[in-house]
Amino acid sequence: MTMGRTIAAGKFKAECLALLDRVARTGESLVVTKRGKPVAKVVPVGAQRKRRSLRGSVKVHGDIVGPFFEDWEPGL
Repeated sequence: MTMGRTIAAGKFKAECLALLDRVARTGESLVVTKRGKPVAKVVPVGAQRKRRSLRGSVKVHGDIVGPFFEDWEPGL
């Protein structure tokens, strides 16, 4: 996703509904600034990353619950 358009907070406040419609329609993100510094980013809902399962992506090599060293003793 690209950075998108930048707009001052005051202008965003005055044009909020129209800007939200534009983000939804174009899919372009919008960065809101205060005194020239970015403070918020408006992105279309569909632009959020979807979480995926990690099931099947890990390979276990050996015992994962036993002690790492054979002579390991707790409390030393």
